[in-house]
Amino acid sequence: MFTISRLKYLYLAHFSKPATDRVLYRAIQKRRFRAILEIGLGSADRALRMIRLAQRAAGHEAVRYVAIDMFEARPAENRGLSLKEAHRVLKTTGAHVQLIPGDPASALARSANALGPLDLVIISGDCDEQSLAGAWFYLPRVLHSGSHLYLESGGPREQGRPLRLLPASEIEERAGAQRRRRAA
Repeated sequence: MFTISRLKYLYLAHFSKPATDRVLYRAIQKRRFRAILEIGLGSADRALRMIRLAQRAAGHEAVRYVAIDMFEARPAENRGLSLKEAHRVLKTTGAHVQLIPGDPASALARSANALGPLDLVIISGDCDEQSLAGAWFYLPRVLHSGSHLYLESGGPREQGRPLRLLPASEIEERAGAQRRRRAA
């Protein structure tokens, strides 16, 4: 007989909307990810689902969730939560939640060394390309050999944006390009 948590997982992995997020839910369940970084939080619906699924998959082990977002400084056309609202909503999960305000490059520059190894990194399609370009230099510092990094394409979030799992070689290539720019 299926338990309620198994039914919730099946719903998330196979029927939830947007359909493009299903790949994340399956990865969390399969790999038992416990440390998640999301760059570009948005409404926090996906974050809540990922945290709860990670908690069920991890059993008694603690789950850590980190979000980097512009919060109040984001452009008016990009809807999302304020820092205070995001903290209030995400703290209800009981996970260790860390919210870092700022654009991806500056936020990672300030915090990458302190974040430690993360299992799953999701980069939202809402992120500014210029700021994201500067963030690639710092991303390898928060990854380990079993980490997964998903890059979301742009477009309307409501319709779902495809997520692409980046191979380690592409992450290193992007980070290396930033190293070369800094050296020049």
